[in-house]
Amino acid sequence: MSKNNIYFILNKPQLSENIGACARAIKNFNFKKLILINPKPIFPNDKILATSVGAKDIITSSKNYDNLEQALSKIDIIVATSARFRNKNIKHINLEDLKKINFKKKIGFLFGSEASGLSNDEISYANYTLQIPTNPNFKSLNLSHSLIIIAQYVASIIKLKNIPYKKSRKVKSASKKEIQTMLSLCIKNLDEINFFRPNEKRPKMLENLRNIFYKMDLSDKETRILSGVFASLGKKR
Repeated sequence: MSKNNIYFILNKPQLSENIGACARAIKNFNFKKLILINPKPIFPNDKILATSVGAKDIITSSKNYDNLEQALSKIDIIVATSARFRNKNIKHINLEDLKKINFKKKIGFLFGSEASGLSNDEISYANYTLQIPTNPNFKSLNLSHSLIIIAQYVASIIKLKNIPYKKSRKVKSASKKEIQTMLSLCIKNLDEINFFRPNEKRPKMLENLRNIFYKMDLSDKETRILSGVFASLGKKR
């Protein structure tokens, strides 16, 4: 297991102070990877650097993307954090369940904006949702507080435990980029037969498709097979 495999992803963060505090929390536990998606403040700025308090290197080495798909393409497993239980067919886990995750892979912890958290559409990109146990009458946590709780817990797992996996070394899990490519081909063919009807239901139907494919532990070979199937179906028309 390596701490270099862990990514902390802030989706549409709104406050400079929180971005800086998150960078500080990441460095507190010797992680290095910070990803931002469409931050509201100018990034970086003086307030972010000031509140990072010694974690300027985390800020300067961070990656900044315009959308989720770009940010997640090279990450194997996405854990979306949420204060709300989502009534969706996705695996809901708690902190203890993180011990079962294969930290030899690239793991991304996805955090929503301070005002609204993560939408169902954004969560559809994730393999798991994670809820931090809090007062049921006051569940909302500050962004940096949520991150530091998870950072501390993951650091303790990496330090104390190696998880043996029985999967054959010949089987390679599909990357997010490979899944995205396959899904894009599927969507292209469905668009050509006018599958997404009525048009106002298209976003929800796309969300459901992502939920199906992103939560599956597909191998790269299985992804290639499905891509071939979708390509063949397109040629048949």
